[in-house]
Amino acid sequence: MSAVATCADNAVVESFFHTLKTERVQGQRYHTRAEARADVFEYIECWYNVRRWHSSLAYLSPATFERLHDV
Repeated sequence: MSAVATCADNAVVESFFHTLKTERVQGQRYHTRAEARADVFEYIECWYNVRRWHSSLAYLSPATFERLHDV
């Protein structure tokens, strides 16, 4: 566990939320919370984890990275 107020603690999560906002949510109008939840779920499960390349994973998608490094 790292020290309190260490800026690197949330870097990965903050990067994800920035990407989510800029690639999917920004400019969208959701009429219900369920609609927003379904859209975010679809983005994560159908795009972010399956097809989107990540520089921290040697430019592989998380799904591909896990298949290649299955323990």
